[in-house]
Amino acid sequence: MERLAGIANRLAEVDGVVGVCLGGSRARGTHAPDSDYDLGLYYRPPLDTAALRALAAEVTGEPVEVSEPGGWGPWVDGGSWLTVDGHRVDWIYRDLDRVHRVWRQCRAGRFEIGTQPGHPLGVYSHAYVGELAVGRILADPEGELRSLQEESRRYPEPLRAALVGNARWEAPFILGGARKGAARGDAFYVAGCLFRAVGLLVHALHAHAGRWVLNEKGAVWSAGELPDAPPDFAARAHALFAELGSTPQTLGAALDAADALVAEVVAKVDREGTSTS
Repeated sequence: MERLAGIANRLAEVDGVVGVCLGGSRARGTHAPDSDYDLGLYYRPPLDTAALRALAAEVTGEPVEVSEPGGWGPWVDGGSWLTVDGHRVDWIYRDLDRVHRVWRQCRAGRFEIGTQPGHPLGVYSHAYVGELAVGRILADPEGELRSLQEESRRYPEPLRAALVGNARWEAPFILGGARKGAARGDAFYVAGCLFRAVGLLVHALHAHAGRWVLNEKGAVWSAGELPDAPPDFAARAHALFAELGSTPQTLGAALDAADALVAEVVAKVDREGTSTS
C-alpha cells in the first residue's frame, strides 16, 4: 500500500510511540492479496491515544475506535482496526519496555504462556521478540527497534533448550492423562489434550531450528517445513483431529498416533544445539 510508509512516519510523531514495524504475513512475504497490514506501534507510556484517534480519523476519513493500552487484553494489548484505501490496516500496541523484558527472559531460558481471547494455545511471551525479529521496521527515529531486531535475529540457546525441554516432558504427560478421557469416550477432553500436545511439538521444532513462532495460525504447516521435522509432520498432526471420532477405540487410536509423533519429534530435537543458527 503506497501510503503505508507515510502513515508509519506520522504514527512515530505521536507522543509515546517509539517506532512502527510491519508484521504478519506482509512482513514475511507470505501474504495473500487480501491480507491485513499489521502495524506494531512500539510505545512507552503515556501513549497519546487522542492523537492516534485524530490520525486514524484523518487516514480513514471517518471516526474510528482506538483503544487505550490494555483494552484488547493482557497480551494483545490494544490498538485499532482501520480500513485505508480499501485495505485492512491494524494498529497493534506493543509496550517496548515489556518487549525488552521478555527478551531478557528469552536469553535466560524463561517464557510465559498467557491467556488471551483468540489464542486457543495461549500467547507465548517470546512471540513479542519474534514479531520484531522477523518484522519490517517502517519508522524508528532513535534506532531502538533496529538495535533490538539485530540482537534478536540470533535465536537464544537457553530459550531453545527450555522449549524443547518443556515438550519433552509435557507432551507425553498430557497424552497419558488423555487416556483416561479416551476410555470414557470424552472426545472434548482428548481433543484439548491433543491440541496442547501438538502445540508443544510445534514450539519445540521451531525452537530447535532457531525460528520464532508468533501464533497458532499456520504453525503446524510451518513446523512441517523445518529441516528436522518428522516426515509428513503437518499431515499427520492434522489427521489426529480429522480422525478423532468419539468412541474409546477411535480416541485411543488417535492417542497412539500422537504418541508416535511425539516420540519422533523428541528424538529429532532432544540433542544439544540448534539445527540452524
